[in-house]
Amino acid sequence: MMQASLTLMRYLLAALLVWAMPAAAQNAAQPPQNRMAADLVAEHAPVPGETLTVALRFRPQDGWHGYWSNPGEAGLGMTLDWQLPPGWRAGEPLYPVPDLLWLFDIANHAYERDYAVLVPLEVPAGAAAGSAPVRLDAQWLVCSDQLCVPERATLTLRYPQPSPQLTAQFDADRAAVPPLLDQAVAYQIANQRLRLAIPLPATVDLRDPHVFVETRDVVDYGAVQAFYRDGDVLVAEIPLGPRAGAPDGITGILAFGDNRGVRFTGRAGAVPTGGEPVSGATGEQAPLVLLLGGALLGGLLLNLMPCVFPILSLKALTLARAGESEAKARAEGLAYTAGVVLACLALGAIMLLLRSAGEQVGWAFQLQQPLVVAALLVVAVLVTANLAGLYELPMLPIRSGGGASAFATGLLAAVVATPCTGPFMAAAMGAALLLPATQAMTLFAALGLGLALPFLLLGFVPALRRLLPRPGAWMERFRKAMAVPMGLTALALIWLAWRLGGVHFAFAALALAALLVIVFTAWRRGNVPVAAIAGVVALYFAGSLPFRVADQASAAEASLLDPVPFSDTALAEAQASGRPVFVWFTADWCVTCKVNERVAIERETTRAAFEEAGVTAMRGDWTRADPAITRFLEEQGVAGVPLYLWYPAGGGAPERLPQILTPDMLASRAAR
Repeated sequence: MMQASLTLMRYLLAALLVWAMPAAAQNAAQPPQNRMAADLVAEHAPVPGETLTVALRFRPQDGWHGYWSNPGEAGLGMTLDWQLPPGWRAGEPLYPVPDLLWLFDIANHAYERDYAVLVPLEVPAGAAAGSAPVRLDAQWLVCSDQLCVPERATLTLRYPQPSPQLTAQFDADRAAVPPLLDQAVAYQIANQRLRLAIPLPATVDLRDPHVFVETRDVVDYGAVQAFYRDGDVLVAEIPLGPRAGAPDGITGILAFGDNRGVRFTGRAGAVPTGGEPVSGATGEQAPLVLLLGGALLGGLLLNLMPCVFPILSLKALTLARAGESEAKARAEGLAYTAGVVLACLALGAIMLLLRSAGEQVGWAFQLQQPLVVAALLVVAVLVTANLAGLYELPMLPIRSGGGASAFATGLLAAVVATPCTGPFMAAAMGAALLLPATQAMTLFAALGLGLALPFLLLGFVPALRRLLPRPGAWMERFRKAMAVPMGLTALALIWLAWRLGGVHFAFAALALAALLVIVFTAWRRGNVPVAAIAGVVALYFAGSLPFRVADQASAAEASLLDPVPFSDTALAEAQASGRPVFVWFTADWCVTCKVNERVAIERETTRAAFEEAGVTAMRGDWTRADPAITRFLEEQGVAGVPLYLWYPAGGGAPERLPQILTPDMLASRAAR
């Protein structure tokens, strides 16, 4: 209800602005000059039995703008009252492609440039040569960023003498009006979104697509629009507005940059899912150079993660061995970098391929799969035992040197590190979901390069290698100490396996890891029978893992805030209540999420502040794949978690909070 009230207040505000004429203008003897001049001109003299095209041309003054037929969240459309000779008929006005103009967080469909609205006039076959004049009483709204003024003019149709200039002007006016698609657009209402299947050749350049929906009271005009390519069909998804009903049909304009576009009419029908994402007009995109810089920096910071730092530090110490040659150091640096970058590219390519096939997945999707988590658990346990000195195997060559060892270590580091990218490079990973595949893969490569950069520099800069401690007995103690953070990573993966697949699945994954440790340790000590028996049992647990995955994930953790589970419907209802809404998106495998929850969310002071302010708490658990959450994250321009949104009381656009929360941030926001 409050959301609807807010929308009503916006319209009332627009109406007040419309009629809020300055007192001096009301009392003046002569009406002021219009801020937007208008002229009505015909293409040629009327011909009986033919359609005459007339142009209603507008020239707004600098800093002022007019409106499209559907003005958006505020403003008013134009009204035309024709006085035509007997038998003449005026057709529907044809508008050029409007611009999406933001003023005070309100989305307007407007024109800040000179523009012409074309109107076809049907001239009857028996029209006399000296027909009565054509007059038009036009009313429109013109606005600046401070004031809106209603204007009107009574115009008499002019018939200029034919000239090349007149012909060229009408040609330009026609070119500005988007052509009507020769095929109907299919549309459907699903998941609180209007979904459109627009037939558009794949060769059309979509620089900045945006759908201007002409049908009133259907969509949220200021919401982020998502676009997907499915061959010669463009799928557009637009969140519904607060007063959305079931439309009998849809009309509008698909704009795709430089005032180009196509008009369409739509009828209810099937709309395909999936396709390759393309960028949306309402989501501002950072320049690719900045995104690449963010990905590089994010990869660099990943080296501080507890699951990566032991691998990097121990691998770096291999370069400190006595007698290490320059050529060998560089070869190891390049091999490690190749492993890291290849792993990041592979993960990115798999994600993009799954999305193009219609799967709703985001970055770190691999940790939403129980079997992948089981595999990572096995690797983490084996690496922990390796660091503890139980064995040294070629398949886990963290302590050994050589190109193959460095390459394998790079693969391992990337796989265990990439899920932690959220707090460092959310913008870059979110952009990767919208950019063309080539640019997206470039971002994934930049992430890998950032992750590999410290070891690469050690390989190529002798001065940095000289800063490393000299080899000695301390290295063995340090290696065993590094087994602690890796062991903690293994414990976290056990917990995640339980959350994803249930207790029996987690037990089987842990048993498999422990049996493999027994196999490798017994083999190293020459106890072949024990290794063989443990290997057979390990094969049993490995084969049974897919059948042990629980149908449902473990119940969400209890929270002091007693949050409502996220859904589009629940969010809309919470906003409609008029109360402030705090929505957070988390996952059990997201370290940053869990730290924020302990530091800022799961606090008595936060709970008390929320209760006093009447804040509705809502949680989106992305531990397992959830298409609705994935789609919502994509609409917000991010590819993963954490994500924190604060919706103000009474509705309105959400405020995105930082990905690192401070202890009193939520409580202070609720107290405002």
